[in-house]
Amino acid sequence: MATQAVLVSSARSVRAFYALAKPRVVSLIVFTAVIGMLLATPVMVPPGLLLAATAGIALVAGAAAAVNCVIEQRIDALMQRTRWRPLPRGEIGTLQTLAFAGLVGGLGLWILVHWVNALTMWLTLATFVGYAVIYTVVLKPATPQNIVIGGASGAMPPVLGWTAVTGEVTLDAMLLFLIIFAWTPPHFWSLALYRTEDYARAGLPMLPVTHGKEYTRLQVLLYTLIVFAVSLLPFAVRMSGWLYLAAAVALGGIYLVYSARIVLAYSDRLAQRAFRYSIVYLAALFAALLVDHYLI
Repeated sequence: MATQAVLVSSARSVRAFYALAKPRVVSLIVFTAVIGMLLATPVMVPPGLLLAATAGIALVAGAAAAVNCVIEQRIDALMQRTRWRPLPRGEIGTLQTLAFAGLVGGLGLWILVHWVNALTMWLTLATFVGYAVIYTVVLKPATPQNIVIGGASGAMPPVLGWTAVTGEVTLDAMLLFLIIFAWTPPHFWSLALYRTEDYARAGLPMLPVTHGKEYTRLQVLLYTLIVFAVSLLPFAVRMSGWLYLAAAVALGGIYLVYSARIVLAYSDRLAQRAFRYSIVYLAALFAALLVDHYLI
């Protein structure tokens, strides 16, 4: 019985640490980073480099997520969306989480500097600081534009992937950055619209809390128009071809329909569907860019 209890406790701890790393968020980070690697070269990326860069970026992203959980554990306990996380539920302690983040993040940086290149390691570290410190500690509790400014750290993964292969930051890499940077505000504001009471309860100055839902709905539409325009830039600079252009127009058109309906016929259910589609949109857009890349 004692052995069984230890096994059950160990399994719970593993699940708790796994949840701290926010695997769903990290999976999108890793996906866009891998796309950045594959787009950076006309040939296949060496498997060893691909594996090392993916592992390093994923580990540091998981560490940043864990630090975010430590800093926001009081806020998470107040919000229905996040109160299930391990720290608010007392499944794991602050020191354990920080030790986990240090171990995982340190390993990720070590892999990057030894098996990838120093530039990627430093950019990944800067991204970690940008998300875990600048966004979480400084921007998020201070300004309703937190997600606009802080979105820079979330837009870095394809740049990290690009530098992992090429060792430099190029215009094409920055176009990938710009797409995610423009996408981030309407993505998160769609979530904030149907979670406004949660954010208000936690005392966070998200846009619908400070400026109202009607203003936020308009901003979602305006930023979606920006996303649509920015998504056409890879074709404009001949980074991609007609296949990508067709995909960008089709995917962006659907996104615009969601955003227009949010303005004209809002419901929480619609905002939730728009939020979910925004994730599909970004993944499909980058996938189309990759397919187009190998067909040219």
